[in-house]
Amino acid sequence: MDLSTLMLYLPVLLLASWPARPLRGPSPAPVVNSRAASATVPAAHLIALTFDDGPKPYVLLGGKSGKGVGSPSLLDLLDRQKIHATFFVMGWRLSKNADALCRKVDGGVCREAADQEHRRGEEIENHTYGHGDFRLMERRYGDEWILKDIDRASVIIQSLTGTRPVYLRPPDWDIWPALQQKIEARGYHVMTKSTSVPPALRDVDSEDYFCVGSDLSKCPKPSDYDYVLRTLHYRERKGIYDHIMVFHELPQSVDLLSRLIPELKGRGYRFVLLRDYMAAVENRH
Repeated sequence: MDLSTLMLYLPVLLLASWPARPLRGPSPAPVVNSRAASATVPAAHLIALTFDDGPKPYVLLGGKSGKGVGSPSLLDLLDRQKIHATFFVMGWRLSKNADALCRKVDGGVCREAADQEHRRGEEIENHTYGHGDFRLMERRYGDEWILKDIDRASVIIQSLTGTRPVYLRPPDWDIWPALQQKIEARGYHVMTKSTSVPPALRDVDSEDYFCVGSDLSKCPKPSDYDYVLRTLHYRERKGIYDHIMVFHELPQSVDLLSRLIPELKGRGYRFVLLRDYMAAVENRH
């Protein structure tokens, strides 16, 4: 997030400073669409398609951002391809206090876009409330502040979906063992790129965030589309045919996925929600 965008979001992020309400116990899981139900998940060639940093209405629903950047609808793409995805959202975007800012920056009301995600059968998980740098927050406020920020995101997500999030993806995957243990003790599964977990349970980073903005020097060459295919091919050569793929809610990623999803389906892959992926894959590792 660049400095100018951060300054726009700052008033909303400051609202995250009050303590989180205690979480209630997990609600019964909703009925999962038959396209993604665990009973239909095969033993291999699975992809859990995941997105970070939303909800962003102009990307999810199609339209223009506050700066006039256009995007096709990501949710419509998923519908056309008859697949579902998992969205790791920032909790502050689901607050009514964020409505005006979301309209100004992201072309719509963020919480309404998240409601569309849920209604269409997508999975919504936790990317913290304020998306603060864990190490910076730990130095300033201590571990307990981070844990409350995570729980606060879960409370507002549960108010939308009726289900407490199970999975947490830390901002930029930046976490250390002691903090991870405390988060896991609260019932979360922490998503990671660490080699300490089996490859099929590691996040596969698309690096799509390097392919946006004026500085494209770190964008994979010749394209991010080719980079993702190369990454999966490298994993396949090691006998890994299940992948948790990480993208962001960006117009460029919608365009990339409009080509990538049909390509991977043609190779025999099936796209499932993260919870169904984990149910199928964790038992094999």
